[in-house]
Order: sequence, then C-alpha cells, then structure tokens
Amino acid sequence: MDLQLQGRVVLVVGGAGYIGSAIVSRLREEGAEVIAASRRDTADLVIDGGDDASVAAGFARLMEDHGRLDALVVTAAPSARTLDQSMNSDPAQVLEGVDRKAMTFLRLANAALGPMREAGFGRIVGISGQNALLTGNVTGSVRNAALTIAAKGLADAAAGTGVTVNVVSPGLVTDTPSSEVQLAHGGESSPEQIADLVAFLVSPRAAAISGEVINIGHRVLGVTHL
Repeated sequence: MDLQLQGRVVLVVGGAGYIGSAIVSRLREEGAEVIAASRRDTADLVIDGGDDASVAAGFARLMEDHGRLDALVVTAAPSARTLDQSMNSDPAQVLEGVDRKAMTFLRLANAALGPMREAGFGRIVGISGQNALLTGNVTGSVRNAALTIAAKGLADAAAGTGVTVNVVSPGLVTDTPSSEVQLAHGGESSPEQIADLVAFLVSPRAAAISGEVINIGHRVLGVTHL
C-alpha cells in the first residue's frame, strides 16, 4: 500500500528515543521529510516539550524552514523504568510525570493545530501506554491516562477540519516481542511494529480514524471497557 507520505513534513518529538528513532526511520523509508526533535543539541530541531518558549521557538523555526507541517508524532517522555517505584503515588512525582508526558503532548499538539487547521490537513499521534488501564503505579497510570484524555479532547475539537488526533498505546516494548500474553498483562511489541502503525495513522490513508486509542501488542489480557 502506498501511504502517500512522499514529501510530507512530519515532526517526531522524541525522535532520538527507543521508539522515536524507529518511527523516524520508518517514515523516511516512506519518503516523508522527517524532522527528529528532542532536547539534545544533536537533534534536527531542538525542542523541550516541557517549556512553552522552547515549543514556540521550535515550531517557528520549523515553519520558517519547511513552510508546512503535515504530521506530529510525540514520543517524548521519560521511560517508565526510570520512575522511582518507591514514590509511585507521591504527588510530586505524579505531577512531574503528567507534565513531562501528557502536558508535553498537549503543548506540542496545540502548537501544531494552528498550521494544520489553516492547511485543512494534519495528523497528530501521541504514544501512551497500557498501564493507563491498570493500578499499581499511580504515576505511570495517571500520566498515560491524562495523555489519552487530552488527545480525545483535541480530536473532538478538530472534528471536520481535516486534522485527526490519535493515540498508540503499547504494552511492553522490546526488540524481541513474545507472542505469549499473560493474564493482567499487555502483549509485547517492538519499536518497528509501533512505527508501522504510526506510519499508517499519519498518512492520508487514515483520514477516517480520529479520537481513537489503538493498543499495540495484545491489549491487557482480562481487561475490557465499553
């Protein structure tokens, strides 16, 4: 299938990360013009998603250099493995987790919506996580749930404009995902599998999909919602 991404301008924030780098590679294979952004000076574009001024400056630079933005993918967030498990319900850590993941997504998405609405086309994809469905780690659950709720709100507000907003929600991400799924656990997926799904969602082919949370790797076994 031709995803019609040739020449499309795609900003991947967190593009140097474990998942982000796979997304960048996949989109470039499809012919997209990909800008990999992060807080690192070695990135194509330096953006700190936790800082309003940095986001504004980064988007101004992007529009000056490229004149358009067709898609935004946000993978920027500290790994759940870096969270202090002894403080997983500590309000300070929860607030920091929400800011570094959900509010980072919201800052970036808000900045992207203007040029996308004006163009009548845009794709926004955030990377969440299936622990939003589970208790046991308040920080991990709340930061992912908050991102999901923010994305749904933005998708509803953008309905009918040509801009879609969706969330990809992995379980455990590993280079060698197992096909086995244990009760109360999500299935495993690889960065490349996530990248394949994201590539479709940011393409013109995915015009009819918005406001959705798409779990990759089997969604947590034994958990459902209506």
